[in-house]
Amino acid sequence: MQGPKVKAKLGRDDWAQRSFMLVIGLYLIIALALPLYAMLSKAFTTYHFDLSQYEVQVSDENGAFGDTLTLSNHNMLATPSVVEDLSTNTNGRLGVTQFFPDFSFRSPVNYRFRGVTPDAVYLIGSERNKGPDWVELDSNTFRRIVLRPNSERGLANFKTYFSTPALFQSVQNSLLIAVIVTVITVSLAFWFAYALARSKMRYKGVFRMIAMMPILVPSLLPGIALLYLFSPRQGMLKALMFDHDINGPIGIVIGSVFFTFPHAMIIISTALSISDARLFEASESLKASRWRTFWTVTIPGARYGLFSAAFVVFNLVITDFGLPKVIGGNFNMLAVDIFKQVIGQQNFEMGAVVSMVLLVPALLAFGIDRRMQKKQVALLTARSVVFEPKPNKRMDWFFFAYSSLVAIFIAGIIAVCQFAALIKQWPYNLSLSLKNYDFSRMDGGGWGSYTNSLLLAIFTAIIGTVVVFLGAYMVEKTRGFEKGRALFQALAMLPMAIPGMVLGIAYIFFFNNPANPLNFIYGTMIILVVSTVTHFYTVSHLTAVTALKQMDTEFESVSQSLKQPFYKLFWRVTVPVSLPAILSISIYLFVNAMTTVSAVVFLYSTDTALASVAVLNMNDAGDIAPAAAMGMMIFYTNAGARILHALLSKGILARSNAWRQTG
Repeated sequence: MQGPKVKAKLGRDDWAQRSFMLVIGLYLIIALALPLYAMLSKAFTTYHFDLSQYEVQVSDENGAFGDTLTLSNHNMLATPSVVEDLSTNTNGRLGVTQFFPDFSFRSPVNYRFRGVTPDAVYLIGSERNKGPDWVELDSNTFRRIVLRPNSERGLANFKTYFSTPALFQSVQNSLLIAVIVTVITVSLAFWFAYALARSKMRYKGVFRMIAMMPILVPSLLPGIALLYLFSPRQGMLKALMFDHDINGPIGIVIGSVFFTFPHAMIIISTALSISDARLFEASESLKASRWRTFWTVTIPGARYGLFSAAFVVFNLVITDFGLPKVIGGNFNMLAVDIFKQVIGQQNFEMGAVVSMVLLVPALLAFGIDRRMQKKQVALLTARSVVFEPKPNKRMDWFFFAYSSLVAIFIAGIIAVCQFAALIKQWPYNLSLSLKNYDFSRMDGGGWGSYTNSLLLAIFTAIIGTVVVFLGAYMVEKTRGFEKGRALFQALAMLPMAIPGMVLGIAYIFFFNNPANPLNFIYGTMIILVVSTVTHFYTVSHLTAVTALKQMDTEFESVSQSLKQPFYKLFWRVTVPVSLPAILSISIYLFVNAMTTVSAVVFLYSTDTALASVAVLNMNDAGDIAPAAAMGMMIFYTNAGARILHALLSKGILARSNAWRQTG
């Protein structure tokens, strides 16, 4: 007979670890869950003016007031269209004098005004009034009366969106472009990764380094390069376009392939690298052709990597803002629609609706990807033999030529941007100059925007690494508390499915609310750091968890038997052993903080302008060459950070290996 289940007694370390987890979990709730809820609420909120709630009386020449008029029934409208459509947004205001065509603020006529119900609100200037008490006003004061809209919950915003052809067309455009780019990018990346993993071609290190370059630049930069190459008027290679305009779907597809390529290549390379040589030996012994071996051994082994690469590319394309903004022309995309609704039209409710629409394919792709990963089984076992490719002169030269073409495409885009940044005036004066780096003469924030981006990247790397690694450590090493750990894991995985544009507009609704006690961080560097850490939290968290899972649980057992507090083990053992992963997290956050545009484009202020946003603003202002120069400054900075990271990692790994050998 089984006795009652005895709960383990919680010690001081257990409570401390759970407290740390709860604090970081609270951060994720405040920085992610609550803003998303605020955005969701805004998407289902409509505003309109209810004229039936307000009454007015007008005096005659003798000062006697006449009949009571309800604004909704008043038949002397100066602008009848006002009544035909009384929907508005949260900032809408409606002046009462529009209902009186003969109104003059110099008139001796007096007015009385009131709300019919106790909840009817109106403003006299900046003074808020409410309720059914009559307020008597002269003409000059009466003209200052404005009505505030009432709010309702419902699907009206979504009905408006899907019944507006121009807006709904952007959904089809985004899905079409995302599918096309996914097919092209995954195909190109697969054969490139295959060349690196399954051939003996030369200069693999150089090809891998070039393939990683697009990660170091904002997604806007390939758009600028394509304009210099294929612009209908002054493009270097405009003849190759055959009268087609690069501004539009063609430019978006080419630029998207450029900036998504390294992401797909990394995932597929990892999938191809974990292959069991015995499977290929068995296929060879059965005299199967190379083509048959490819379809029966290589593809099945890499299929989960291909699926993951496809979903990552799809998400990156459908949520990207920078590239379609630069080279999209009149071809509307969802992410650009959000920007137009919020920044261009100040229609925050419709911006929230577009964000919700954008969120659906992103969440679906993320969910399918996670499900596919759960089905993946281990391809390497203790008996597996690492695959080593055999020399094949003809195939090695073929893959070398293919990889060279891809490398020329990637390096060529970067080179065109560098060329554009150094010439005086394209195409009239091709002499070299550094005048485009004089950002103080351009729109976008000058060198201050670059300094702000550098500060953002440093703060994000330091603060983000600490928060992420501590959170991963607590969720991985805390005993028991299964429900709390599961909830934390769910919160930690959520940012990967949230597009940057959606996160940015959610922050507007949540942190820009005066009733929010955290409103003081809006428009400061703090909110930029918080949004960036949150946006890139998931990948960093997974990196930390993977590193912590590789550590033997015996460390914790020994520490507990010696009655040592967990923070000593954490500081003296866990952190030193996990330093390579910690550095990887920090460089990942640094690079992404330098290049991100989508979330921060809604959150920066004049004092916190960023380099990536400056590229966008300078391009919009027609300063394309300085925009390319700022983009190259981001590239130089990220490349330098990568080199520093490589040197530090090499030194740390050398010390780690020496420790293992002496141990």
